[in-house]
Amino acid sequence: MASNKTTFQFISEPGDVNFGGKVHGGTVMKWIDQAAYTCARNWAESYCVTVYVGGIRFYKPIGIGEVIKIDSQVIYTGSSSIHIMVEVYSRSFEQKKFEKKTHCIIIFVSVDENGNPKKVKPWVPKTDQEKKLEEYALKLKTLREEIHEEMRPFFNE
Repeated sequence: MASNKTTFQFISEPGDVNFGGKVHGGTVMKWIDQAAYTCARNWAESYCVTVYVGGIRFYKPIGIGEVIKIDSQVIYTGSSSIHIMVEVYSRSFEQKKFEKKTHCIIIFVSVDENGNPKKVKPWVPKTDQEKKLEEYALKLKTLREEIHEEMRPFFNE
């Protein structure tokens, strides 16, 4: 049965470091994409492609050798799209509690073998928290559409 949640845990490595001695933001973005793809792929039960990443917010840097935890979960589905909320946490081995470092929303579309959008089963929120997250996803969808319309005169489409 498809799950609407995925969690990754691993240790940040010396190769993840940037010039400031912390984990590179691009590395964190790669982790987000991998965790969210796994969540979307599990839900869709087919290949998915990234179509949008937005609202990425870096709160605090991540140190090398910290335990990383990435939680991703489906918060809305369209006919072929899967909207995933991703939260990135880390902690040192000396700490017991994870601290939130980054979050974002990433949207995937399920596609068939020819790259055409493929229908996905609907995700139905059950808890009050899940209902609030779905409302949030719908609000963000409306805002993206409004911004797209405002920017249309500047696009070379």
